[in-house]
Amino acid sequence: MHGGMIHRQATLHVGDEIREINGVPVANQSVDILQKMLREARGSVTFKIVPSYRSAPPPCEDWSLRSGVVKKQIYVRAQFDYDPLEDDLIPCAQAGIAFKTGDILQIISKDDHNWWQAKKDPNGTAGLIPSPELQEWRTACLAMEKSKRDQVNCSFFGRKKKQHKDKYLAKHNAVFDQLDLVTYEEVIKLPSFRRKTLVLLGAHGVGRRHIKNTLIASHPDKYAYPIPHTTRSPRKDEENGKNYYFVSHDEMMADIAANEYLEYGTHEDAMYGTKLETIRKIHGEGRMAILDVEPQALKILRTAEFAPYVVFIAAPSLQNMTDYDGSLERLAKESDMLKQLYGHFFDLTIVNNDIEETIRQLEKSIETMNMTPQWVPVSWVY
Repeated sequence: MHGGMIHRQATLHVGDEIREINGVPVANQSVDILQKMLREARGSVTFKIVPSYRSAPPPCEDWSLRSGVVKKQIYVRAQFDYDPLEDDLIPCAQAGIAFKTGDILQIISKDDHNWWQAKKDPNGTAGLIPSPELQEWRTACLAMEKSKRDQVNCSFFGRKKKQHKDKYLAKHNAVFDQLDLVTYEEVIKLPSFRRKTLVLLGAHGVGRRHIKNTLIASHPDKYAYPIPHTTRSPRKDEENGKNYYFVSHDEMMADIAANEYLEYGTHEDAMYGTKLETIRKIHGEGRMAILDVEPQALKILRTAEFAPYVVFIAAPSLQNMTDYDGSLERLAKESDMLKQLYGHFFDLTIVNNDIEETIRQLEKSIETMNMTPQWVPVSWVY
């Protein structure tokens, strides 16, 4: 372990072979037996070691160059919750570090393929965390097990065997297509960084549209909403470029094929969508674009070009509220699901118990963000 006694004394290295403990040969012994021998040892413990005779790899804090810029230390933002005491794969749970989604970790060593060493507290000691490869493997295995259980629970009576196989393969592939193998995102701390886009996420009906409209009405010089494109014909009082951009169906389909739309959909036989160039236009005017989009749009937006500040508007607490028709419960369930699936993208979460207070909190957080240091993805900077 980095910073531990063995590390400081440099007496044992990765690849060294321990032949004897207190004069007892330990070749081909299990880890459990070796641990038992050490637990029962009294006084000094002597190891007979065959060195690996290889140079130790440089630690992560060594200087390295990225695009001509010197970077000394590696930091990552955790994108999942982890508790070493609940991990049956970790070689020593007491040596692990527990963390939550969004925590910043300093990576100390990547020597081991499965277990990285990291610090959560800059002044603390290093501990073990699962490597991205190990965590991705774990997530994929859990998804496969769930897929298999779902198949076992399905009834296939009256269907042909080939249909069963095709259905299983389609479902199996769909699981991995939808699987978001999140682990860690490399980040860097900047004294200031201007976010270009405000992304409001939340369950349908949680109040995002009201928040967006209020911010734009209160600060039209700061915020704007990208004008949508549509294939429907303009109404008598509508002007092209004011409420909508009116385009032909063929033109919109061609632009969709060229990946020029952030989102699009169909309503009452007409297509509607948000074109990326309308967001860029707002940025060019020096204003912050406000988007109340589906969370899938983050795959396009989380780049240096759009530099989003992602705010999750959580459903209000059901406590002390009367839910006459079950709508609040449905809102809460959808909100919880969004948090579970996309919580690693959230920069801020506000529980919308009071819409006006929510807007005040949001305005204050944006103002504070622009004046304080912040962690941003390395890919946004280099």
